[in-house]
Amino acid sequence: MSHKEIKVKIFLYLLVGALVLWTVMSFMRKGDKMSATAVKTKIDTGALIVDVRTAGEYAGGHYPNAINIPLDQVQARISEFGGDKNREIVVYCLSGGRSASAKRILESAGYKNVTNAGGLGDMP
Repeated sequence: MSHKEIKVKIFLYLLVGALVLWTVMSFMRKGDKMSATAVKTKIDTGALIVDVRTAGEYAGGHYPNAINIPLDQVQARISEFGGDKNREIVVYCLSGGRSASAKRILESAGYKNVTNAGGLGDMP
């Protein structure tokens, strides 16, 4: 096998690997997002709304009554979500990836009613 053929094979393997990784990451970002209507119902009925974007992103605009707990602080600030593990919590970010991660962290901490509302554009 020539040096050129080896380079082509390596390139193709890397390309396939990147496509597989992209597909998996896209699936993970989607999580189990709800429709905007369902999220609005949760908001209207008093759910805790948590923006998991950075403080700078939050300052640039956020949903009314949303509190800001950036994703990298969710674990350390878990007490701010309250002791009621059955409380309705709605998390969102810019695209849905960070909110999917926040949802997993909260569920690991025992919270049972966490909704990934996806990205800011997905919100009602």
